[in-house]
Amino acid sequence: MKIYPVILSGGSGTRLWPLSRSAKPKQLLPLVSGYSMLQETVLRLKLWPELMPPLFVSGHEHRFMIAEQLREIAVDPLDILLEPSGKNTAPAIAAAAHFLMKQDPEAIMLVLPADHVIDDVDAFKEAFLRGKSALMSGALVTFGIVPTAPVTGYGYIRRGKPLELTTACYEVAAFVEKPDADKAREYLSCGDYFWNSGMFLFHAEVFLRELGPVRPEMVRLTGDAVRNAYHDLDFCRLEEQAFALCQSESIDYAVMEHASHAVVVAADIGWNDVGSWSALMDVLDCDSDCNAIRGDVYALNTSDSLVRAENRFVATIGVRDLVIVETADAVLVAHKDHVQDVKQVVDYLKLNKRSEHINHTKVYRPWGHFEEIDTGSRFHVKRITVNPGQKLSLQMHHHRSEHWVVVKGTALVTCADRTTLISENESTYIPIGQKHRLENPGKLPLELIEIQTGSYLGEDDIVRFDDIYKRV
Repeated sequence: MKIYPVILSGGSGTRLWPLSRSAKPKQLLPLVSGYSMLQETVLRLKLWPELMPPLFVSGHEHRFMIAEQLREIAVDPLDILLEPSGKNTAPAIAAAAHFLMKQDPEAIMLVLPADHVIDDVDAFKEAFLRGKSALMSGALVTFGIVPTAPVTGYGYIRRGKPLELTTACYEVAAFVEKPDADKAREYLSCGDYFWNSGMFLFHAEVFLRELGPVRPEMVRLTGDAVRNAYHDLDFCRLEEQAFALCQSESIDYAVMEHASHAVVVAADIGWNDVGSWSALMDVLDCDSDCNAIRGDVYALNTSDSLVRAENRFVATIGVRDLVIVETADAVLVAHKDHVQDVKQVVDYLKLNKRSEHINHTKVYRPWGHFEEIDTGSRFHVKRITVNPGQKLSLQMHHHRSEHWVVVKGTALVTCADRTTLISENESTYIPIGQKHRLENPGKLPLELIEIQTGSYLGEDDIVRFDDIYKRV
């Protein structure tokens, strides 16, 4: 009996703006420790040698960051499935089930979001073993978190009759929407309700069999997307056309609410979905004034607050119950009781066609990253870092020229028909319309300053002729 962890790494984490952004969402950020939340999820599983290598399901825009973060913790994934577009959890899990059954018709899936905190790993494994016992009856198993407070931000699961074959496992009586405060208090006091964790354990074949009668098109389309998938470097791209036709739906709505045999395992595991700044504060270490402080912060007469400085010194004086988050290009100041409204800020940025919800000033690329330094009407200055052995695409710009000044390392520069090595304190010029490429042939990161000048300086003024990362 082989059990395959399936790590869902979609989502943008908009309620953790300005730290979480669509180009680098919360699962790829080190919010609680020195590791990203995705890395924490995978490292927990490394303690269970009986599990198979993890399978990831992700959007294509995060693929290189996921691969790099897995390399940093020495994890070799079974594969990384790339969704052409976000379709919620049901199609993602269905695609993973089809993919696993091609390799192992008896595959068991342990489905986990990539962005949750679990403090008690031993208790989590114990709950997992109880879930394995429930599998014997052909059940779809979900893990219900034992509630500790009347939280209104979670969905709930109402338990039914207990199972005879193992302890603290129950038939699922109902999935319940997020309640109001009075209902949440009622759920907590009666003891029959769990928080819905979004974690599952089931046979891939049983999941597809339960999904088929209620969502036959989803089963067919995700099957087509897997059959016609193709590999792109170290990633597996689901076929675009079939997957795009899938209905966007959560696993709860699509299958769990209709399942002939669904089981909930009671899990008291120190779980938190880190769905807001106040939720993050609950899992961070706090000082004697109940402040969660990160970065270069001076807090004077400050209490019950989260203050996080990413780039600059932040001072607070005489405040309480605030969330203050500083990044290079945005600052959030919110009362703890209103952090759920952060999504409205993101909606405002989208409506006004701004970019602060998409990228930080540091923008990651498969070859490294660049940072915005300064910009004006006809110039743009960046700090570019190219990882050892990596190279940018062979490209051309219609509207801008570029000056490159090497600060650290050695650059191999192709411009038109000429290739030149540029060392520290040396520079080169790329005229408008010339094909060019930048490479790092060394064993250390290459750092340079790029000064763009021209009538249009947008990132979309790139014509690629050759790219080792197969970008369009």
